[in-house]
Amino acid sequence: MSRIEKAQYDQDGYAIYRDVIDAGLVQEASAHVDWLLQQNPGLRPEQLHNNLMTHDPFWVRLVADRRLLDIAAEYIGDDVALFASHYICKPPGDGQPVLWHQDGSYWPLEPMDVVTLWLAVDPSLPENGCMRVIPGTQHMDLQQMHATPGGGNVLGSAMEDDKVDADRALDLELQPGDVSVHHPNIVHGSNANTSTTRRCGLTIRYIPTSTRIVTDNPPFPSAFLLRGQAMPGINEYLPWPPYRAGDHMPFAGCQVWPPPQRSTH
Repeated sequence: MSRIEKAQYDQDGYAIYRDVIDAGLVQEASAHVDWLLQQNPGLRPEQLHNNLMTHDPFWVRLVADRRLLDIAAEYIGDDVALFASHYICKPPGDGQPVLWHQDGSYWPLEPMDVVTLWLAVDPSLPENGCMRVIPGTQHMDLQQMHATPGGGNVLGSAMEDDKVDADRALDLELQPGDVSVHHPNIVHGSNANTSTTRRCGLTIRYIPTSTRIVTDNPPFPSAFLLRGQAMPGINEYLPWPPYRAGDHMPFAGCQVWPPPQRSTH
């Protein structure tokens, strides 16, 4: 089916893959969110960003899952690195919206060769604030984002309303374990969660090793080589963090993590 999804991505800027991740790993991801919130009580659940994953073995294990990397490789090739990853967990009743934006406008990447996979941890539905996309807008140039004061928007900034044709927006309805893929230029967002059910998903930003993460202090806190070979002189990559009982959330296979061939880069 991958040829069908890739054709839709090329036409519309997004695609959906069903039943990618098994229920056991999805349950571990859900427990991981709860664990992260316990470790970081001052954070809203929409703000579990990539700076938290540098020394987190389960997070790296999850984004390095073969099934996710196989999808990413269809878009960026076989030499795959991680740029960033972010749980956006909207609690029931007061889950914040993500106003219209283009991801690439925020990212220090040269060139902007990157693909986002969005893994559903919970059911993601219109009533609890699923992602919405405006098909075809991947052909737009990247726009400047403007601040949205008040603290009610996950990103703190958004596109100007006159740049967005919201009447054309489509809801991306996902079940746990489903994955959507979207282009860095596509205009997308999500509504607030006013329902009685949580809506949690994990964004995963994969880059080919030919894309440079522009940072004054390498390595970037979520720069991991996940598959294939690094390109000399482009990025500095972090070692895969080992599991330490008491410091990290236990997960299936944690006692033999990381795989020996991935202990250093």
